[in-house]
Amino acid sequence: MRRNEGLLRVNATFGFGRKYVGPAVSDFVKRYPEVEVQLVLSDRSLNLADQAFDIGIRIGEMPDARIIARKIASNRRMLCASSTYLKTHDAPVIPSDLQKHICIVIRENEAAYGTWHLTRGKRHETIKVRGALSTNDGEIAMEWALAGHGILMRSEWDIAAYLRSGRLVQVLGDWALPSSDIFAVYPERLNLSAKVTAFVAFLSDRFMPHLSTCNEVKDAW
Repeated sequence: MRRNEGLLRVNATFGFGRKYVGPAVSDFVKRYPEVEVQLVLSDRSLNLADQAFDIGIRIGEMPDARIIARKIASNRRMLCASSTYLKTHDAPVIPSDLQKHICIVIRENEAAYGTWHLTRGKRHETIKVRGALSTNDGEIAMEWALAGHGILMRSEWDIAAYLRSGRLVQVLGDWALPSSDIFAVYPERLNLSAKVTAFVAFLSDRFMPHLSTCNEVKDAW
C-alpha cells in the first residue's frame, strides 16, 4: 500500500491561494503529518513540469492538454461596483455602456489588457475598457472598487460576501463572462503518487459544497 509521505509542491495564484488553498493545506497536513507541503503563490500560473510542481490550482480554461484537470469548484466572473460609485454613475445597461464608465483593470496572465468579453445567448461582445487605475493584484483592485473608483471584473469567490453585504453591486448580471471554474491540475503520469491523489481528493471534498452539478445548485461562496 502506498503511503502519503514526502514533499508535495503546490502552485496557486495569490488571491485564491491566500484565502482558500493556504487554509486547506493547513488542514491537510494535520490529517497527513508525514507529508511536507511547499505552497508557492504567484501572480500567474507557473509551468508545473518545468518547475517541478506536483499540483497546481487553476481558475478558468485549461490551455495545456498535457495536464490532467479535475474540477473542484464552480465559479464565475462578475462585474461589480460600489454603491457609492453607482450613486454618481448610471449602471450600465448594455456592454457598450462600459466604455462610458471608469473601469478598474487587472493585468494577469497573457490576456489582452483591458479587454472584456461578455456573452448572452448567441451574442458576444468584446469591449475595450479604460480607467485611471490598473494593477496585477486582485486584492488591491478590490480595495479600489470598494472605495468607489469604478467597475471591476472579479471572481464570485472573492466578491460574494461584499455582494451580500451590499458594499458591492453586480452590474450587467444578465451577461456571462469567460469561464472561471476552479481546477486541481497535475502533469500526466502513469503512476500518480499517493500524496497527490490524497491532496486532490482532500480538495474535492473540501470544495464539494461549491461544485455545481446538472441536478444540484452549489452553495454560495
